[in-house]
Amino acid sequence: MQSVIIIPARYGSTRFPGKPLAQILGRSLLERTWLIAKAVLGIDQVYVATDDERIVSHTKEFGGEAIMTPPCENGTERALAALKAAKLKPDVVINLQGDAVLTPPTVIQPILDILQADATIDIATPATRMRMEAYEELCKQKQAGNAGGTLVTFDKNGRALYFSKSPIPYIRKIDQFLKRPASEFPVFRHIGLYGYRYSALERYVGLPASPLELSEGLEQLRALENGMYMRVVEVNYGNRTHWSVDSPDDAKLVEQIILKEGELVIQKNENQKNEENTCRT
Repeated sequence: MQSVIIIPARYGSTRFPGKPLAQILGRSLLERTWLIAKAVLGIDQVYVATDDERIVSHTKEFGGEAIMTPPCENGTERALAALKAAKLKPDVVINLQGDAVLTPPTVIQPILDILQADATIDIATPATRMRMEAYEELCKQKQAGNAGGTLVTFDKNGRALYFSKSPIPYIRKIDQFLKRPASEFPVFRHIGLYGYRYSALERYVGLPASPLELSEGLEQLRALENGMYMRVVEVNYGNRTHWSVDSPDDAKLVEQIILKEGELVIQKNENQKNEENTCRT
């Protein structure tokens, strides 16, 4: 079973032009994401998908492989366009956003594993269980008009039921959870990472935007409205901070987080590699 990770990378971000090339403690955002993708066990190849020659050139500089695509509406379309351009049809495709510099490989790994283990799943995506305090803070932020953060509900077998920018499920009496284990709090925050079976990716991109998708502004609802089997996998970030990079200020914050929590992936320098090769011989 062939499995690949596609990293869509767009240079012309409105809020952060040139974002994939932005430096984070001496390495670009894109290279850091690529290193994370390469650390996932069982992945056959990692590709950067872009429509910009500057990103292609930079990818080659750090040893990656880039595929040029035409302009696309979103990262999902770009992932499929890259595969078609390269005439590739892998069994499993993981779409990893190019700013996922704080996503541990251990969060990506179970997405790959579940798709390789269960052929009935069309799409797999991770979610993390929220603490009660974090949920209450999220509700306050939502009431204040902050649309950030997507929540997901799923059945007992992990099949996605709904995604929303609103707090779901609605906790009618939060006090009932005060004396219950944190593992029973039924609120999950969605992580925007997707693994697809190739046929499911092709079908999904070919579907028109759906009413719920347009209402919530969430593309994944298109899959649910069309009856596709999306599996939600619970993951744990441990003590790591989850943060995305949407602006130069976010990039500075990510640097602070990495300095405090350490690197997710340790890249060996050439001397270390040579020493290991010497030991093997």
